[in-house]
Amino acid sequence: MSISLQQSFSVRFTYDVSFTEGLFDSTNTLFLEFLQKQAAGGLRKKLFFVLDDGVLKYHPELPVQIQTYFRRYPLVELISELLIVPGGEAAKNDPTLVDKIVDAVDRHGIDRHSYIVAIGGGSVLDMVGYAAAISHRGIRHIRIPTTVLSQNDSGVGVKNGINFRGKKNFIGTFAPPVAVLIDYSFLTTLDDRDWRAGISEAVKVALIKDAPFFDWLEAHAERLADRDLEAMKYLVQRCAELHMQHIAGGDPFEMGSSRPLDFGHWSAHKLEQLTDFEIRHGEAVAIGIALDTLYSQQIGWLSEAEASRILTTLRTLGFQVFHPELENEAALKGLSEFREHLGGQLTIMLLQSIGTGVEVHEMDENRIREVISILKHQQTETQPA
Repeated sequence: MSISLQQSFSVRFTYDVSFTEGLFDSTNTLFLEFLQKQAAGGLRKKLFFVLDDGVLKYHPELPVQIQTYFRRYPLVELISELLIVPGGEAAKNDPTLVDKIVDAVDRHGIDRHSYIVAIGGGSVLDMVGYAAAISHRGIRHIRIPTTVLSQNDSGVGVKNGINFRGKKNFIGTFAPPVAVLIDYSFLTTLDDRDWRAGISEAVKVALIKDAPFFDWLEAHAERLADRDLEAMKYLVQRCAELHMQHIAGGDPFEMGSSRPLDFGHWSAHKLEQLTDFEIRHGEAVAIGIALDTLYSQQIGWLSEAEASRILTTLRTLGFQVFHPELENEAALKGLSEFREHLGGQLTIMLLQSIGTGVEVHEMDENRIREVISILKHQQTETQPA
């Protein structure tokens, strides 16, 4: 005789994404108000900060500001040690950084009801979120994203991870943060590459979900390229909103084989690896968007006029839409690695029109090569003599 027991339950996750400027100014009570909402039983919870060294380069006063802020509002016990880690992809390529966070959790007695706060770009948030998720099976994690890419995309989602064996995000978790606190002030000190890189994720989500948002991006491309902060604030907020709507309405922990928000990403992830991560994630995504846009046109889905609008907008924003490593035959391995990462069958998002994405389960490699050749030719034509 065989007996089966079936278990079924659901868990509700709720977290706020808040937008502000001057998060640690003495008059800004946003962080304090969050902690007050979380307070329970009169117990003071511990707060441990991990900081991106790239942020500290332009905001050297940040550690003192943090310490001063929590002296003024002693609702929590601030751990005096602030852990400084490398920014960029280096944060996800060095597993010893996770060990340092786990060690700090142990040494400082940071329990599951305390907080690990990450301040930095998307890679640092990914790494710290992973370390928080595996410590005590999950310590509360607060994200303070400091780049366009992390404020409008990765920082507001539920994924954490590090790179392993040369593969992007090979190890990771699905673990939502308890709060995301977005401070626009950090954007003002980004270099031009990091300012621009995050815009590609806004183009991506607009193309597959929101045609009017793409119209806005197209109309404001020059302002965004010229570092107009007010335009960027709208971009960040709208893009974050679209990402959050997708997470809430679909498959937040990616139990299926579909990842529509990864439009343009199958080749982008491989490009990052082939260039030893010299190319920024957002720069690679822009190239991936161009490739899949032109592929969509070549198979008769997207009109030539629509494809031209997309490629022109990317170039106006300052993106290159071709990289020599696209011609590396290894680039096509991005398809199989994308399927492996998702599990199940290959699922790629292409464009039926601006604002409408459609999933396919195969791509013609010879046609991909043709598209790469076209992008290379167009790049040569548009480069100044």
